[in-house]
Amino acid sequence: MTDFVVVTSIFEPTESIKKLAQNKDNHIIVVGDKKSPKEYELNSKNAKITFLPYDKPLGLKIEKVLPYNHYCRKMLGYIYAKNSGAEIIYETDDDNYPKSNFESLKFDREEYFLPENRGFINVYKYYTKDDIWPRGFPLDLITDKNTFPKDSELEKKDLKIGVYQGLVDNEPDVDAIYRLTDNKRCNFENKKPIALSKGTICPYNSQNTFTRKELFPLLYLPCTVTFRFTDILRGLIAQPLMWNEGYYLCFTSSSAIQERNVHNYMKDFESEIPVYLYCKKVVDIASESIKKELSLKDNLYNVYLSLLKENIVKDEEIPILEGFLNDI
Repeated sequence: MTDFVVVTSIFEPTESIKKLAQNKDNHIIVVGDKKSPKEYELNSKNAKITFLPYDKPLGLKIEKVLPYNHYCRKMLGYIYAKNSGAEIIYETDDDNYPKSNFESLKFDREEYFLPENRGFINVYKYYTKDDIWPRGFPLDLITDKNTFPKDSELEKKDLKIGVYQGLVDNEPDVDAIYRLTDNKRCNFENKKPIALSKGTICPYNSQNTFTRKELFPLLYLPCTVTFRFTDILRGLIAQPLMWNEGYYLCFTSSSAIQERNVHNYMKDFESEIPVYLYCKKVVDIASESIKKELSLKDNLYNVYLSLLKENIVKDEEIPILEGFLNDI
């Protein structure tokens, strides 16, 4: 089966993309933007490479409203992959290197899971003793040991996994507060995957993530929030929607290494302020907006209408969402 890999980049092919291209089963979709090279020259005898330049429209509804110079243009890659027959979409960043244990994952399988209604869980603390937390984790819970998963509370059964989030070694996805106050590199322990039950939540991102076909609408990246909020907001919204559909979010030990592109940590902090302010509220809003009898797409749409009422997203979000849901 072809593995569809979606990445957005403003650079010439990075070493990370070249490594992904060594797998003959990969179809790598690189989404370009105005700052990207005009041509994406990567001669691979193995993977198939598709470059989507910003100035060659695909005939999609979302293209009429999607902003330029924006990470959310990655959504064009999701739609292209889906229309090319993808059953699973793997997404990453152009500074993430797959490790030797990197592989596609089975989505219907026996996994360990945490019990229901544990609230926010710091999954990183299951895989390391370091004082570290994922971007999007509530700041007031960072030192709360009740948020640390324990082996003793894990159970195992057959689960429908909706999304796999693989951890990333070296420079994992953390917030600017961690970067500014510690910034220690982290290599996670190799331990079993753990899934999160209904009411048990951990932020997840878009840099080492597998999503199954039935949940492709949940790949929508909100466009009217800050850059450092967009994929975290997506993941916080997705989890109550997955619970309603009977799917689980599952974390795995590290399957990639990040050699992080240069960041301005103070600018990251400024971009993350909505993350700190709204992470808990977003989960509550999403949970309260979902109706069991509605489709996944309709529930997602209603969640965004509720976020709009709370001024967490802007008016322009709704036509972009409509375009995405039409195209996906």
